[in-house]
Amino acid sequence: MLYYLFRFLEQWNIPGSGMWSYISFRSILALVLSLVISVWFGEYFIKWMRSNGGTETQRDRSIDPYGTEKRGVPTMGGLIIIIATVIPCLLFGRLRNIYMLMMIGTTLWLGAIGFADDYIKLKISKEGLRPQYKLIGQALLGLFIGLTLWLSPDAVIRENVSATKTINGQQTIEVVMHKSTPVKSTTTTIPFVKNNNLNYTDTFFSWLGERKAAGGWIFFVLLTTFLVMAVSNGSNLNDGMDGMCAGNSAIICIALGILAYVSSHIGYASYFNIMYVPQSEELVIFLSAFIGALIGFLWYNAYPAQVFMGDTGSLAIGGIIAVTAVIIHKELLIPILCFIFLCESISVMLQVRIAKFGNKRGEKLRMFKRAPIHDAFRIQPGQNDGLKVLINRPRGCWLESKITTRFWIITIGMAALAIITLKIR
Repeated sequence: MLYYLFRFLEQWNIPGSGMWSYISFRSILALVLSLVISVWFGEYFIKWMRSNGGTETQRDRSIDPYGTEKRGVPTMGGLIIIIATVIPCLLFGRLRNIYMLMMIGTTLWLGAIGFADDYIKLKISKEGLRPQYKLIGQALLGLFIGLTLWLSPDAVIRENVSATKTINGQQTIEVVMHKSTPVKSTTTTIPFVKNNNLNYTDTFFSWLGERKAAGGWIFFVLLTTFLVMAVSNGSNLNDGMDGMCAGNSAIICIALGILAYVSSHIGYASYFNIMYVPQSEELVIFLSAFIGALIGFLWYNAYPAQVFMGDTGSLAIGGIIAVTAVIIHKELLIPILCFIFLCESISVMLQVRIAKFGNKRGEKLRMFKRAPIHDAFRIQPGQNDGLKVLINRPRGCWLESKITTRFWIITIGMAALAIITLKIR
């Protein structure tokens, strides 16, 4: 809202009003305001939840050896993140921008699903919202995002093409340019490859002839749906220790913010030989607000946690990451950026498969000491007696703060790798 106000004032030559046209200025304001809101509102939210019974009961020590320290900790802290993200976006963002609207919609939709799950756990049943309902909600969002990118005339790109340029009639160099006409495209960026554009339509559906475009877009919509569901559930699984999910997600979003900025700037897009996505600069505003909200949330969520984000936050976080990557056509970087989320998901799937295999043979068989994988690092000796564990590492029990910090370090390394794929080809 303030963006449009100051753009109007700029017509009257009001000093300082022109600053609002700069992405860097609005991004910093969004980050600072979201950080302030998160820290300020978080204190009141925690007090209100404690006085109204919105706290978790003591956790099972067989799963969480530090459960006795977490008695009476409020949950639904994801509301702090959502409020601290949305308010700066409404103030500093361009609300007519298709990508800003998609990100706000993603945040509110998945936040509402997570809120319903947390509320049911607190007030009705410890089982929470049925998993199939959460999956349906995630799938509907993925379909909506995919179809919007397919059908909206505002969601376009300008493809990068290589050309040769002759200097002084002698030296020939290769330069990167962008096509002058924006188009709707199912093209994505392949990491570590020089000619790094992959068009789903031409690569996988050329055999459909005149219908190949429809085939490519249907594939894109289904891929978007899968990514939203996968990353959202991966972040949900990662939310098992104090500060774990919030810290990892802030690091991932910093990397995504860099990628979104270079994708929205035609000069940088040409330099890095990637697609130019017009209007995607508003993603930088949104991600700045989101990063500020996550860091502010860590003020209370760092060990020992004073509040848990619950599914209200973790489901929304994963959806935001997935949708951002899809919008800037960097979805193939998700396995690198979200490496920790991927490991958490794979560990759970392997644990379930191995347990079923062991049951058929009459054995208590497990792949890891616990799953998701972060739980394997905090199991105390003797807790797995009677189980045959294929990967019985580490031997001891790590402090929760050490596990969290080391997972952050891994995420920093993977985020750096994702960024340097812009140059490593």
